[in-house]
Amino acid sequence: MPKLSYLKALNRALGDEMNRDPSVFVLGEDMNLALTNVTAGFLDRFGPDRVIETPLSEQGFTNFATGAAMAGRRPVIEFQIPFLLLLVFEQIANQANKFSLMSGGQHAVPVTYLMPAAGWRTGWGAQHSDQPYSIFAHMGVKTVMPATPADAYGLLTTAIRDDDPVVFFGPLASLGVREDVDFAELAPIPLGVGCVHRKGTDVTVVAIGHLVHDAIAVADELADEVSVEVFDPRTLHPFDWTGLAASLEKTGRLVVIDDANRSCGLGGEILATAAEEMRLIAPPRRVTRPDGAIVGASPELDVALQPTREQLVTAIQRVLKYGGDAA
Repeated sequence: MPKLSYLKALNRALGDEMNRDPSVFVLGEDMNLALTNVTAGFLDRFGPDRVIETPLSEQGFTNFATGAAMAGRRPVIEFQIPFLLLLVFEQIANQANKFSLMSGGQHAVPVTYLMPAAGWRTGWGAQHSDQPYSIFAHMGVKTVMPATPADAYGLLTTAIRDDDPVVFFGPLASLGVREDVDFAELAPIPLGVGCVHRKGTDVTVVAIGHLVHDAIAVADELADEVSVEVFDPRTLHPFDWTGLAASLEKTGRLVVIDDANRSCGLGGEILATAAEEMRLIAPPRRVTRPDGAIVGASPELDVALQPTREQLVTAIQRVLKYGGDAA
Protein backbone atom coordinates (compact mmCIF):
# COMPACT_ATOMS: atom_id res chain seq x y z
CA MET A 1 0.00 0.00 0.00
CA PRO A 2 1.46 3.42 -0.92
CA LYS A 3 2.43 5.96 1.72
CA LEU A 4 1.05 9.49 1.75
CA SER A 5 2.68 12.37 3.60
CA TYR A 6 0.68 15.14 5.24
CA LEU A 7 2.15 17.76 2.91
CA LYS A 8 1.45 15.65 -0.18
CA ALA A 9 -2.10 15.10 1.08
CA LEU A 10 -2.68 18.88 1.04
CA ASN A 11 -1.20 19.09 -2.46
CA ARG A 12 -3.34 16.21 -3.66
CA ALA A 13 -6.59 17.45 -2.10
CA LEU A 14 -6.19 20.95 -3.51
CA GLY A 15 -5.23 19.64 -6.94
CA ASP A 16 -8.14 17.19 -7.00
CA GLU A 17 -10.61 19.95 -6.14
CA MET A 18 -9.18 22.26 -8.80
CA ASN A 19 -9.57 19.44 -11.33
CA ARG A 20 -13.11 18.71 -10.18
CA ASP A 21 -14.43 22.26 -9.93
CA PRO A 22 -13.24 25.05 -12.25
CA SER A 23 -14.47 27.67 -9.79
CA VAL A 24 -11.70 26.70 -7.34
CA PHE A 25 -8.50 28.73 -7.52
CA VAL A 26 -5.57 29.34 -5.22
CA LEU A 27 -3.91 32.64 -4.37
CA GLY A 28 -1.26 33.95 -2.04
CA GLU A 29 2.38 34.92 -1.78
CA ASP A 30 5.03 32.81 -3.53
CA MET A 31 2.43 30.65 -5.27
CA ASN A 32 4.50 30.49 -8.42
CA LEU A 33 7.47 29.22 -6.43
CA ALA A 34 5.36 26.74 -4.44
CA LEU A 35 7.45 27.73 -1.45
CA THR A 36 5.62 25.46 0.99
CA ASN A 37 5.22 22.71 -1.66
CA VAL A 38 1.43 22.76 -1.24
CA THR A 39 1.04 24.14 -4.76
CA ALA A 40 3.99 22.27 -6.31
CA GLY A 41 3.36 21.77 -10.02
CA PHE A 42 0.14 23.81 -10.03
CA LEU A 43 1.30 26.67 -12.21
CA ASP A 44 2.04 24.27 -15.07
CA ARG A 45 -1.16 22.25 -14.46
CA PHE A 46 -3.65 25.08 -14.01
CA GLY A 47 -1.99 28.23 -15.33
CA PRO A 48 -1.70 31.77 -13.91
CA ASP A 49 -5.46 32.41 -14.03
CA ARG A 50 -6.03 29.83 -11.27
CA VAL A 51 -2.70 30.01 -9.45
CA ILE A 52 -2.48 33.68 -8.58
CA GLU A 53 0.63 35.36 -7.24
CA THR A 54 -0.42 38.23 -4.99
CA PRO A 55 1.37 41.35 -3.72
CA LEU A 56 2.51 41.47 -0.10
CA SER A 57 -0.84 42.83 0.99
CA GLU A 58 -2.65 40.20 3.03
CA GLN A 59 -5.63 42.39 3.91
CA GLY A 60 -6.07 43.35 0.27
CA PHE A 61 -6.05 39.87 -1.25
CA THR A 62 -8.10 38.41 1.61
CA ASN A 63 -10.87 40.90 0.85
CA PHE A 64 -10.41 40.16 -2.86
CA ALA A 65 -11.10 36.49 -2.11
CA THR A 66 -14.28 37.43 -0.24
CA GLY A 67 -15.54 39.30 -3.29
CA ALA A 68 -14.58 36.45 -5.61
CA ALA A 69 -16.45 33.98 -3.41
CA MET A 70 -19.57 36.15 -3.41
CA ALA A 71 -19.33 36.24 -7.21
CA GLY A 72 -19.39 32.43 -7.46
CA ARG A 73 -15.76 31.37 -7.17
CA ARG A 74 -14.17 29.15 -4.48
CA PRO A 75 -10.87 30.77 -3.49
CA VAL A 76 -8.22 29.01 -1.42
CA ILE A 77 -5.77 31.42 0.19
CA GLU A 78 -2.48 29.99 1.36
CA PHE A 79 -0.81 31.75 4.27
CA GLN A 80 2.74 30.69 5.02
CA ILE A 81 3.02 31.68 8.69
CA PRO A 82 0.37 31.85 11.44
CA PHE A 83 0.63 35.53 12.36
CA LEU A 84 -0.58 36.49 8.89
CA LEU A 85 -3.99 35.19 9.94
CA LEU A 86 -3.96 37.79 12.72
CA LEU A 87 -3.38 40.52 10.14
CA VAL A 88 -6.56 39.46 8.33
CA PHE A 89 -8.62 38.46 11.36
CA GLU A 90 -11.09 41.28 10.78
CA GLN A 91 -11.52 40.34 7.11
CA ILE A 92 -12.26 36.71 8.05
CA ALA A 93 -14.19 36.89 11.34
CA ASN A 94 -16.03 40.17 10.94
CA GLN A 95 -16.59 40.29 7.20
CA ALA A 96 -16.48 36.97 5.33
CA ASN A 97 -17.92 34.94 8.20
CA LYS A 98 -20.90 37.29 8.68
CA PHE A 99 -22.00 38.05 5.13
CA SER A 100 -24.28 35.04 4.85
CA LEU A 101 -26.14 35.97 8.04
CA MET A 102 -26.22 39.68 7.24
CA SER A 103 -27.61 39.02 3.75
CA GLY A 104 -30.29 36.67 4.98
CA GLY A 105 -28.57 33.75 3.29
CA GLN A 106 -28.45 35.44 -0.11
CA HIS A 107 -24.63 35.44 -0.28
CA ALA A 108 -22.40 32.47 0.49
CA VAL A 109 -18.70 33.13 1.07
CA PRO A 110 -16.89 29.83 0.32
CA VAL A 111 -13.31 30.83 1.08
CA THR A 112 -10.72 28.41 2.51
CA TYR A 113 -7.86 29.96 4.49
CA LEU A 114 -5.08 27.38 4.35
CA MET A 115 -2.33 27.62 6.97
CA PRO A 116 -0.04 24.66 6.20
CA ALA A 117 2.64 25.44 8.78
CA ALA A 118 1.06 26.25 12.15
CA GLY A 119 2.96 26.17 15.41
CA TRP A 120 6.59 26.07 16.43
CA ARG A 121 9.82 24.61 15.23
CA THR A 122 13.43 25.49 16.00
CA GLY A 123 14.37 28.82 14.45
CA TRP A 124 10.81 29.64 13.41
CA GLY A 125 10.94 32.93 15.34
CA ALA A 126 8.73 34.65 17.92
CA GLN A 127 6.43 36.21 15.30
CA HIS A 128 5.94 32.92 13.44
CA SER A 129 5.20 30.45 16.24
CA ASP A 130 1.70 31.24 17.46
CA GLN A 131 -1.29 28.89 17.46
CA PRO A 132 -4.28 31.21 16.90
CA TYR A 133 -6.89 28.53 16.20
CA SER A 134 -8.80 29.20 19.45
CA ILE A 135 -9.44 32.78 18.36
CA PHE A 136 -11.22 31.70 15.19
CA ALA A 137 -13.22 29.02 17.00
CA HIS A 138 -14.22 31.62 19.59
CA MET A 139 -15.60 33.87 16.84
CA GLY A 140 -17.64 31.07 15.29
CA VAL A 141 -15.48 30.57 12.21
CA LYS A 142 -15.31 26.97 11.03
CA THR A 143 -11.85 25.81 12.09
CA VAL A 144 -10.13 22.51 11.39
CA MET A 145 -6.80 21.00 12.47
CA PRO A 146 -6.28 17.42 11.29
CA ALA A 147 -3.39 15.33 12.55
CA THR A 148 -2.98 12.67 9.84
CA PRO A 149 -2.50 12.72 6.06
CA ALA A 150 -5.82 11.02 5.28
CA ASP A 151 -7.67 13.43 7.55
CA ALA A 152 -5.81 16.38 6.02
CA TYR A 153 -6.95 15.27 2.57
CA GLY A 154 -10.53 14.67 3.66
CA LEU A 155 -10.97 17.86 5.66
CA LEU A 156 -9.31 20.16 3.12
CA THR A 157 -11.62 18.71 0.46
CA THR A 158 -14.62 19.39 2.67
CA ALA A 159 -13.41 22.88 3.54
CA ILE A 160 -13.11 23.84 -0.12
CA ARG A 161 -16.61 22.52 -0.87
CA ASP A 162 -18.19 24.22 2.16
CA ASP A 163 -20.26 27.33 1.47
CA ASP A 164 -18.92 29.09 4.56
CA PRO A 165 -15.41 30.37 5.30
CA VAL A 166 -13.16 27.68 6.78
CA VAL A 167 -9.75 28.17 8.41
CA PHE A 168 -7.54 25.12 7.96
CA PHE A 169 -4.51 24.68 10.24
CA GLY A 170 -1.86 22.15 9.26
CA PRO A 171 0.55 21.63 12.18
CA LEU A 172 4.22 22.07 11.33
CA ALA A 173 5.05 19.00 13.36
CA SER A 174 2.67 16.87 11.27
CA LEU A 175 3.87 17.87 7.79
CA GLY A 176 6.34 15.00 7.59
CA VAL A 177 3.96 12.38 8.95
CA ARG A 178 3.36 9.55 6.49
CA GLU A 179 0.75 6.80 6.54
CA ASP A 180 -0.33 3.89 4.37
CA VAL A 181 -3.38 4.81 2.33
CA ASP A 182 -5.52 3.44 -0.43
CA PHE A 183 -5.81 6.46 -2.72
CA ALA A 184 -9.16 5.19 -3.98
CA GLU A 185 -10.53 5.44 -0.44
CA LEU A 186 -9.50 9.06 0.18
CA ALA A 187 -12.73 11.00 0.60
CA PRO A 188 -14.22 14.14 2.16
CA ILE A 189 -14.63 14.05 5.95
CA PRO A 190 -17.58 15.94 7.50
CA LEU A 191 -16.80 18.92 9.68
CA GLY A 192 -17.63 18.44 13.34
CA VAL A 193 -16.88 14.72 13.46
CA GLY A 194 -13.94 13.59 15.60
CA CYS A 195 -12.31 10.18 15.65
CA VAL A 196 -10.91 7.77 18.20
CA HIS A 197 -7.36 6.81 17.22
CA ARG A 198 -6.96 4.39 20.10
CA LYS A 199 -9.73 2.88 22.20
CA GLY A 200 -9.50 2.77 25.99
CA THR A 201 -11.58 2.47 29.12
CA ASP A 202 -9.76 4.33 31.93
CA VAL A 203 -9.12 7.86 30.69
CA THR A 204 -9.90 9.95 27.60
CA VAL A 205 -7.08 12.06 26.19
CA VAL A 206 -8.25 14.77 23.81
CA ALA A 207 -5.28 15.70 21.64
CA ILE A 208 -5.22 18.55 19.13
CA GLY A 209 -3.22 18.56 15.92
CA HIS A 210 0.22 16.97 15.96
CA LEU A 211 -0.18 16.14 19.65
CA VAL A 212 -2.41 13.26 18.60
CA HIS A 213 0.78 11.36 17.73
CA ASP A 214 2.29 12.13 21.15
CA ALA A 215 -0.91 10.98 22.86
CA ILE A 216 -0.88 7.69 20.96
CA ALA A 217 2.76 7.15 21.91
CA VAL A 218 1.96 7.81 25.59
CA ALA A 219 -1.05 5.47 25.43
CA ASP A 220 1.20 2.75 24.06
CA GLU A 221 3.83 3.44 26.71
CA LEU A 222 1.28 3.16 29.53
CA ALA A 223 -0.64 0.23 28.04
CA ASP A 224 0.38 -2.18 30.82
CA GLU A 225 -0.85 0.24 33.53
CA VAL A 226 -3.82 2.14 32.12
CA SER A 227 -6.20 1.95 29.17
CA VAL A 228 -6.05 5.32 27.40
CA GLU A 229 -8.56 6.40 24.77
CA VAL A 230 -7.14 8.98 22.33
CA PHE A 231 -9.81 11.29 20.90
CA ASP A 232 -8.95 13.62 18.02
CA PRO A 233 -11.62 16.30 17.43
CA ARG A 234 -10.18 17.10 13.98
CA THR A 235 -12.60 20.05 13.73
CA LEU A 236 -12.23 22.66 16.46
CA HIS A 237 -15.39 24.51 15.48
CA PRO A 238 -17.88 22.94 15.22
CA PHE A 239 -16.56 20.60 17.91
CA ASP A 240 -17.70 16.97 18.19
CA TRP A 241 -19.20 17.22 21.68
CA THR A 242 -21.29 14.12 21.04
CA GLY A 243 -18.19 12.06 20.29
CA LEU A 244 -16.40 13.34 23.37
CA ALA A 245 -19.44 12.62 25.57
CA ALA A 246 -19.57 9.05 24.27
CA SER A 247 -15.91 8.57 25.15
CA LEU A 248 -16.38 10.00 28.65
CA GLU A 249 -19.37 7.75 29.24
CA LYS A 250 -16.84 4.89 29.13
CA THR A 251 -13.87 6.44 30.89
CA GLY A 252 -15.18 9.18 33.18
CA ARG A 253 -11.76 10.83 33.20
CA LEU A 254 -10.45 13.56 30.90
CA VAL A 255 -7.06 15.02 30.00
CA VAL A 256 -6.62 17.55 27.17
CA ILE A 257 -3.28 18.27 25.50
CA ASP A 258 -3.34 21.47 23.48
CA ASP A 259 -0.44 23.28 21.81
CA ALA A 260 -1.72 26.77 22.58
CA ASN A 261 -1.51 29.19 25.50
CA ARG A 262 -3.40 28.18 28.62
CA SER A 263 -5.69 31.17 29.26
CA CYS A 264 -8.79 31.32 27.04
CA GLY A 265 -7.51 28.37 25.02
CA LEU A 266 -9.48 25.56 23.44
CA GLY A 267 -8.23 23.15 26.12
CA GLY A 268 -10.01 25.16 28.81
CA GLU A 269 -13.24 25.20 26.80
CA ILE A 270 -13.15 21.43 26.40
CA LEU A 271 -12.66 20.95 30.14
CA ALA A 272 -15.44 23.41 31.00
CA THR A 273 -17.99 21.86 28.64
CA ALA A 274 -17.16 18.36 29.84
CA ALA A 275 -17.53 19.47 33.47
CA GLU A 276 -20.89 21.10 32.77
CA GLU A 277 -22.49 18.49 30.57
CA MET A 278 -20.69 15.14 30.61
CA ARG A 279 -19.88 12.23 32.89
CA LEU A 280 -16.74 12.83 34.93
CA ILE A 281 -15.62 10.89 38.00
CA ALA A 282 -12.42 12.87 38.48
CA PRO A 283 -11.39 16.51 38.02
CA PRO A 284 -10.16 16.96 34.44
CA ARG A 285 -6.71 18.27 33.60
CA ARG A 286 -5.04 20.03 30.68
CA VAL A 287 -1.52 20.19 29.29
CA THR A 288 -0.80 23.36 27.32
CA ARG A 289 1.77 26.01 26.68
CA PRO A 290 2.11 28.22 29.79
CA ASP A 291 -0.03 31.29 30.39
CA GLY A 292 0.89 34.08 27.99
CA ALA A 293 3.74 32.11 26.46
CA ILE A 294 5.75 33.87 23.77
CA VAL A 295 7.54 31.19 21.80
CA GLY A 296 10.50 31.83 19.53
CA ALA A 297 12.91 33.80 21.68
CA SER A 298 15.59 31.20 22.36
CA PRO A 299 15.87 27.50 21.48
CA GLU A 300 16.17 26.36 25.09
CA LEU A 301 13.20 28.42 26.27
CA ASP A 302 11.12 27.40 23.26
CA VAL A 303 11.54 23.71 24.05
CA ALA A 304 10.62 24.33 27.68
CA LEU A 305 7.33 25.96 26.64
CA GLN A 306 6.08 23.06 24.51
CA PRO A 307 3.58 20.53 25.89
CA THR A 308 5.44 17.26 26.41
CA ARG A 309 4.73 13.56 26.68
CA GLU A 310 6.10 13.63 30.22
CA GLN A 311 3.54 16.28 31.20
CA LEU A 312 0.79 14.21 29.63
CA VAL A 313 1.88 11.12 31.59
CA THR A 314 1.78 13.14 34.82
CA ALA A 315 -1.69 14.50 34.04
CA ILE A 316 -3.01 11.01 33.31
CA GLN A 317 -1.57 9.68 36.56
CA ARG A 318 -3.21 12.51 38.51
CA VAL A 319 -6.71 11.93 37.15
CA LEU A 320 -6.32 8.22 37.85
CA LYS A 321 -5.95 8.93 41.57
CA TYR A 322 -9.67 9.67 41.71
CA GLY A 323 -12.22 6.88 41.68
CA GLY A 324 -15.89 6.24 42.25
CA ASP A 325 -18.98 6.93 40.19
CA ALA A 326 -20.26 10.23 38.86
CA ALA A 327 -22.91 11.86 41.00
